[in-house]
Amino acid sequence: MTDSQITLDALPPAEMVAKAGGIGEKKAALPLANLLPLSFLAGTYIAFGAVFASVVATGMAGVCPYGFMKLLQGLVFSMGLILVVVGGGELFTGNVLLVVAWAQKKISLLRLLRNWLLVYIGNFIGSITVVFLILLSKEYMASKGALGTLMLSTANAKVQYGFFQALALGILCNIMVCLAVWLTYSGRTTTDKILAIIFPITFFIAAGFEHSVANMYIIPLGLLLKAFDPSFVASSGLDLAHLTWNAFIFKNLIPVTLGNILGGGFFVGLLYLWSYRKTGQ
Repeated sequence: MTDSQITLDALPPAEMVAKAGGIGEKKAALPLANLLPLSFLAGTYIAFGAVFASVVATGMAGVCPYGFMKLLQGLVFSMGLILVVVGGGELFTGNVLLVVAWAQKKISLLRLLRNWLLVYIGNFIGSITVVFLILLSKEYMASKGALGTLMLSTANAKVQYGFFQALALGILCNIMVCLAVWLTYSGRTTTDKILAIIFPITFFIAAGFEHSVANMYIIPLGLLLKAFDPSFVASSGLDLAHLTWNAFIFKNLIPVTLGNILGGGFFVGLLYLWSYRKTGQ
């Protein structure tokens, strides 16, 4: 490519569809030795974003307007996806967009499901690793324990949704996450990608939608804090009877994961593919 052919113009939507298929094909072909470490890293990055959001919100309730607090949480949580996209990582919620490559017959259903399963496992391991580091470092004791109390309260709230409420919140969340990833396909520079990520991610956090990988950190943190530091939990004054592993899996993780697949796969990936399909074929 000559200098005269180099452009910083954003890719148009039709070219983004083609790019999505190519990216999906490459991701599906990644060997296990690459896929698992990159999935582990993505899990840690999303967990770091959740830690950042909790730190920012600590002490703000009753002091700042609710919307302003949620705006700040969303802005700082965006760091997680920025690290995944710019730094490199395999994130389950973003990899839902592999349905484009599958629909284009570039990858098989088996390859699609293999990628999702391995990335999901890697994300969970990365998230749990951050949970243990937060517990060992006693980071939750920050601000005289207010940070830990907020973390417990957040985890407790997330396991009390009905199945279809959690499913809907998962759909809404991954429409935004996959739109953020989709918009990065148009970008030519790192700055383009960062700016494309910030607003959709800020919106989904501010609105309180549900992200399966973030919840792999948030809820297990509450569960393990409840198990390993019962005196702190008692001092919080919270009723955590609903915060159980069974509730985590069946009232949050499963419906939210299904919602994430539907939200990103259908409402973003497949609808864009259909809208910009080549006619006359």
